[in-house]
Amino acid sequence: MAVPKRKMSKARRDKRRANWKLTIPGLVECTQCHEKKMPHRVCPECGYYKGKEVVKAAAE
Repeated sequence: MAVPKRKMSKARRDKRRANWKLTIPGLVECTQCHEKKMPHRVCPECGYYKGKEVVKAAAE
């Protein structure tokens, strides 16, 4: 198996791992109820997608 010839320094290791961060999901406003939702998905609040009711909204 391949084995490193020299120990990798902490700085070098951490530079490589610096881009392993979470990103905030891009939320958009629902055109029907104006709640925040994921793009290209049915709104969980009102059940509309592209101006048409796709899913019946949960009765509260």
